[in-house]
Order: sequence, then structure tokens, then C-alpha cells
Amino acid sequence: MNSNSPVYHIIPVPIEKIEPNDYNPNSVAPPELRLLYDSIKADGYTMPVVCYYDQDRDRYIIVDGFHRYRIMLDHPDIYRREGGMLPVSVIDKPLDHRMASTIRHNRARGTHDVDLMSNIISELHELGRSDTWISKHLGMDKDEILRLKQITGLAALFREVDFGKAWVPAEDDEIPALQEAAVTSDTE
Repeated sequence: MNSNSPVYHIIPVPIEKIEPNDYNPNSVAPPELRLLYDSIKADGYTMPVVCYYDQDRDRYIIVDGFHRYRIMLDHPDIYRREGGMLPVSVIDKPLDHRMASTIRHNRARGTHDVDLMSNIISELHELGRSDTWISKHLGMDKDEILRLKQITGLAALFREVDFGKAWVPAEDDEIPALQEAAVTSDTE
């Protein structure tokens, strides 16, 4: 295969030769950053860091992958396991095109579809996975898991439970009498 796409030419680069760009507006919340660490710890680096190579300085400037880079800097266990090397794909573009590329990479990741995530939670529950397991492996808190379960129909999770009847809805023709009774009890 002879392709010009950078992903076919990934190289290991010492992290000391890599530096962040000074224009990336992306940030990652702490729970997602912990999940990224867990992902890299469990699966290794599965995506390269995209960089521009500055020949004059012999440095690789990050275009995409800053948080993957940070994981190695912040976690000695990852640094040791990877021998201080990050997988890098290199793009050779001027600064304005690199800036546009950074934004495209950030925005192209999209967001998770709530209905699909709800279905995944439901399937994991049916497979016997606990909320604790789901929380740990998907990086979700208990409230988020509950909300996603509610979307798919929380009733299915409690189908074996016998609930008591707390109230019986009134018929339309009973409503005026109930309202009169409420007014009478308020004035007594």
C-alpha cells in the first residue's frame, strides 16, 4: 500500500522533543481526563499524536493530541511503559492550516448520542454489569448512569418488583367534587 496519509507513517518520538501549540482552545474536564488515562493504561496509545516537525528547532509541535501527550507527562507509569516515546504522525502545513486542522480534529470528535448511550447502558445491565462496573469502565458517575437508564425505560429494570398503589387517578366527573372538598377542608 502506498498512501500519502500521515497515519501510514507513524514514528516513535521522545516526548522531550514534543511541545504543545499555543493556540488550541480545547480543554478536557477532569473526569474525561481520568478516563483518557484509564484508556491509555488499559489499551495503550491507539491513536498517534498529530504534529508538525519544526526542522530548525528539531521539535515536534502538537496539532492534535495534546491530552494524550499530557497523560504521558503526568503519569510516570505510562512514561515508563512507553519508554518515553509517543506515536506521532507528521503533517507538513503552514501555521494557518495547522490551526484549522486542530479545530477540525477537535470538532470532528462530536458528542455521544444520548439514545445510543442509553442503549449501551441497558445492554451492559442486561449482561450483568453493575453500575459500579459501568461507572469505572465508561467514566460515568452514578447520576449519569441513572439518567441514561431512565431514558431506556427504568421500569424494565424493576419489572420483578411489586409496587403498592399510592393513589388512584380521579375521573373527570369527580374533579369538581374533589375541588369543593379541598376548599371546604381549607376553610374549616
